[in-house]
Amino acid sequence: MDLLVDHLTRARASGAVFARTVTRPPWGLRLGGSMQLAVHAVAQGRGWIWFDDAMQSPMQLAPGDVVLVRGGRDHYIGHEPGATCAEPDDFRARHGADQLAGDPQATIFLCGAYRFSGDIGSGLLNALPQVMPLTPPIGDPLRDVVGLLSRELAAIEPGQNTVLDRLLDVLLVLAIRTSFRQSPMAPRWYRAAANPRLQGALQAMHEKAGYPWSVPELADISGLSRASFARAFGEALGQTPMQYLTEWRMALARDYLRSGEKELAEIADLIGYGSPYAFAAAFRRHHGQPPGAWRQQEIARAGNAETGLDSHPG
Repeated sequence: MDLLVDHLTRARASGAVFARTVTRPPWGLRLGGSMQLAVHAVAQGRGWIWFDDAMQSPMQLAPGDVVLVRGGRDHYIGHEPGATCAEPDDFRARHGADQLAGDPQATIFLCGAYRFSGDIGSGLLNALPQVMPLTPPIGDPLRDVVGLLSRELAAIEPGQNTVLDRLLDVLLVLAIRTSFRQSPMAPRWYRAAANPRLQGALQAMHEKAGYPWSVPELADISGLSRASFARAFGEALGQTPMQYLTEWRMALARDYLRSGEKELAEIADLIGYGSPYAFAAAFRRHHGQPPGAWRQQEIARAGNAETGLDSHPG
């Protein structure tokens, strides 16, 4: 099992294309910080991306460039820094036509977004920088995907939604992989998964979270002595193998509980606890309350967020 794919799958990461825009100056678009992860790519011409924060310098986007922006702050994209920016609906109404597609002076850019679910999705997002500019060289698969997305969006064709979904999946994986490869802040599990001494054990824990793993068994998978394995694991991940396994099981449990699709007995079995009572005791140790109460609290919180109650004090 590929750990990055496992995280993306469990986070239920999904993409939604906003638009392929063909335009000439002046133009500008404001995008709200409520989007969990936005993606911008330029296929032709130039553009700029900037924030209200003066500490973040505007960044120019050239053909083939890709920028991922994590949610939290509004951001802007336009023909020049500080350009007047429209809201998405107004922007689409003004720049939705493709009459300029053959104009060499026009800018063609793509805007999209990704949604993530649960604690595993939040953990993956939090491992990304606030802004992730990527300039893939010619011949890089990431650059090729941007070109394919632009061409696919140029005209409506049968099966287009399926093609776009797959291309967005590829774009996300390539962008995150590139970011983690370049960033010293990449998650420890990502770096450790590339370590041949630890890769097998990590994959085993993710693939069979419900199995009663022991350190000797995991060490055997890794082809190391128990002491060597425990030392290598601790150095790479900053915790013992059993601590890592427990944290992963609890992350899975929280997402299962939040979805409401499984009973406590099912969750206990899936994550390696012999009974609902053993699972409840372990969950209480980690979260200070039993899983049933935690689930009800999360359901209430989600309901409040939907009705806007979370925005009121108290």
